[in-house]
Amino acid sequence: MVASELFKKAKKIEIATRRLVDERLAGQYHSVFKGRGLVFSDVRPYVPGDDVRVIDWNVSARMNAAHVKQFVEERDRTVNLMIDMSASGVFGTGAHSKRELAAELAAMVAFSAIKNNDRVGLFLVTDKVERYVPPKKGRRHVMRVVSEILSFVPASRTTNLGAGLDFLGKIARRRSVVFLVSDFLSDGWDRPMRIAAQRHELVPVVLADPVELALPRVGLVEFEDLETGEVVSFDTSGANAVTYQRRLAGQAAARDQVLRRMNLDTVVVRTDQPYVDALVAFFKARARRMAHG
Repeated sequence: MVASELFKKAKKIEIATRRLVDERLAGQYHSVFKGRGLVFSDVRPYVPGDDVRVIDWNVSARMNAAHVKQFVEERDRTVNLMIDMSASGVFGTGAHSKRELAAELAAMVAFSAIKNNDRVGLFLVTDKVERYVPPKKGRRHVMRVVSEILSFVPASRTTNLGAGLDFLGKIARRRSVVFLVSDFLSDGWDRPMRIAAQRHELVPVVLADPVELALPRVGLVEFEDLETGEVVSFDTSGANAVTYQRRLAGQAAARDQVLRRMNLDTVVVRTDQPYVDALVAFFKARARRMAHG
């Protein structure tokens, strides 16, 4: 992708996603992710019902009247975007390829983050972390994140999300929110995710394409395995299609079962449906769950 085309595409994503953040996610992002803790803000006069444990005795003595400390939530938070950039991300029969969808989702999360003064980091993963952008704040940084995703050309075609999670564990010492964007149809990611979830707040974002959910019966077609490059002819109306569909459904069911067992709030986004609806539904569901403890 040439520089001018890249800039136009990144700018288009910025305009669309910033508007969506303002219109659809206002306040929701802030409410569903906890800050790092409480920090002292100010003191005020004591009123009946205040917790006596927060009385500031030094100020009270000086003012000759009881005063209590006030605290605010420290919102200085890091949001990491870890995106599966293996060859399967090129696939997409809906309005977007999985990679284009990942770029727009990442932009929406990133603009929500900087609107709340959070830092945003980026991990682009194949069978290893091929590109890492350390967390920073600001619009210019988010535009760099979006551009990195759009312009990225993977050196490897295969997937190993575990390698990305291991890398996260080595360099991210403080707790962060991690949006992990993938179709999760590869193997070996469940154990590294369990380990990462002990330190970080993980949000799996599952990218799905309608063809992966229901193979259309259109006769003989050629399929390319995007991660091996192998091309095979396949009769989508034949008996093998039923076997293929069952295998794919089994993979998806196994993936969903693992994610449920981890008890992680998960976002499922399809390439043929508006991604913003899925993201808004996720924030609302998470807010309800947090409100009920």
